[in-house]
Amino acid sequence: MTEIEIDFRALTVAAGAVADEMPCSEDCKAGGVGSALVSHTGAVYTGLCIDTSSSLGFCAEHAAIADMLKHRETRIAGIVAVSCHGTIFPPCGRCRELIRQVDPANWHTRVLVAEGVVLPLCELLPYGKASEPPQLGA
Repeated sequence: MTEIEIDFRALTVAAGAVADEMPCSEDCKAGGVGSALVSHTGAVYTGLCIDTSSSLGFCAEHAAIADMLKHRETRIAGIVAVSCHGTIFPPCGRCRELIRQVDPANWHTRVLVAEGVVLPLCELLPYGKASEPPQLGA
């Protein structure tokens, strides 16, 4: 897989542009976190979180991935999640696993986990499957 150049500053701006908390109902709010990803083709996809009182919501990364899948792409070159206050968040375990399961090549997705800190998914989720060797000491 050819690596594309990722402008994480622009990706962070794109994620922040969709992060704007909005009340939906007494039991639901959305947009407290936005996410942006760049696919292996260079296309940028975004999504926002949905928070519900019954835990039926989902993370912004899930929404960005759904936006990408809608366009029939599966390979993620880079991804970031940003709160409506500008704080960068690493993906939760559920999001890390979704990134991995969407496409085996996503094992090498570059993830902005904090300002200026980019790690490959394999370092955030080192024991994805028994058939994939752990990245110990790498």
